[in-house]
Formats: sequence, C-alpha cells, structure tokens
Amino acid sequence: MTHASTPTYTYSDIAKMIDHSLLAVTLTEADLEAGCRLALAYDVASVCIMPFWLKRCTHVLAGSAIRASTTIGFPHGVSTTRTKTAEAMQALEDGGEELDMVVNIPQVLSGNWDYVCADIRAVTDATHAAGQKIKVIFENCYLNDAQKIRLCQMCGDLGVDWVKTSTGYGSGGSSMEDLALMRKHSPASVQVKASGGIRDLDTLLKARELGVTRCGASGTQQILEEANRRLAHSSRE
Repeated sequence: MTHASTPTYTYSDIAKMIDHSLLAVTLTEADLEAGCRLALAYDVASVCIMPFWLKRCTHVLAGSAIRASTTIGFPHGVSTTRTKTAEAMQALEDGGEELDMVVNIPQVLSGNWDYVCADIRAVTDATHAAGQKIKVIFENCYLNDAQKIRLCQMCGDLGVDWVKTSTGYGSGGSSMEDLALMRKHSPASVQVKASGGIRDLDTLLKARELGVTRCGASGTQQILEEANRRLAHSSRE
C-alpha cells in the first residue's frame, strides 16, 4: 500500500509544469543570464522573458528542451490588434516558442466580444502559422465569473493552447476557485496555466490536482528543491 505521504509525482512532472518567470522591470543582463542558467539546471518547461531579451534568451537555451517564451500586449492588453500581431511576429522571428498574450481588458469589461475575439484570433493565427503555441491571459482580478467563462469558451473555439489566470501585475493572482472554473469551462484541448501566487510546492500541487499543467513562477529553485527533498525522503522510506 502506498504511504499517504509518498509523492504521486516525479521530479520531471513538477519541473515541466514551471515557466520560469524573468519579468521583473529591474531585470539586468546579468539577471537574465543567471535566470536562464537556473532554468537549465532545473530543466523547467520554459523561460518567460521580456520581448527585447528574447533573442538573447533563445541563444542561452539553445540545444536544450526548454522553450523560450515572451509576452504580448503585456501587462494591460491595451495595445491595438495590429500592434499585438506585430509583437507576435517579432517574437516568433526572435525564436519565441510560446507567446503569453493579454486580452484587451477594457474591451472585455465593456462587453465588446467581437473585438476581443478578433484580437485573440489575430495573434493565435500568427502564432500557430509559425508552428508555435499561445497562452491567453485573462487578468481575472478584474473580471466576474461570467466574463471568465465567456473567455474560456471563446479561447476554446479559437483553438488557443492555454488559458492563463493573470499577469502577476494585477491585484490578484491564481485562486484555486479560478483555476477550477477555467478548467471546467475550457475544452480538453486547452490547457490551464496558473500565474501569480504560486510560491511553494504545496500550492503548485493543489493546482496540479485541479488539472493545471503550467505555472508561472519566480521561486523556481525553492519549489524544485522542496520537490527533490520530498522525493529523496520518500525513496529512503
């Protein structure tokens, strides 16, 4: 019989949930290099970097299985659709493999769903045409449940790869209630990413139980060192 405390995951299960976040406005070139090296050492899923650092990031990650990702329309989503599409094209040219796009929050709040849909579609189509993947950020702290559900359904219809809770810059991050809601109202083909507030292994594991497959994290080292400790302890039992 499996002991109650025995982990039900491997190290890779946890590491490959993490998008290592390097989005602090104070990030220096030295910070970028150190962050990418940390991501390589811990073999995470991706590094999410500011757009102007993306080409450098892809160079550091070259030859690894870690994907280079960046943001589009970040952090408020209020760029025009043409600008977001241009950002996406530049990111793809610079080696971006996963793009995290913010919806136009004012248009969502105004109920201008045709605009919101066209905005998401334009960036999704450009990303998929290049053979890469897109995550659509809702910024849930500003939305009610009906708006979140509508966005999940829309993203499902448009064939995005992930729906994502937040930028980490709003007033709220990833609540378990929001993650459950987004998983429930998204088709199986659309994954869910948690961002903001996932700072320890236990919280990440709770999100995983809800069906979350990715998590934006800046505390990557602490989370994965704890995973290693628990796995090592379990193997000695």
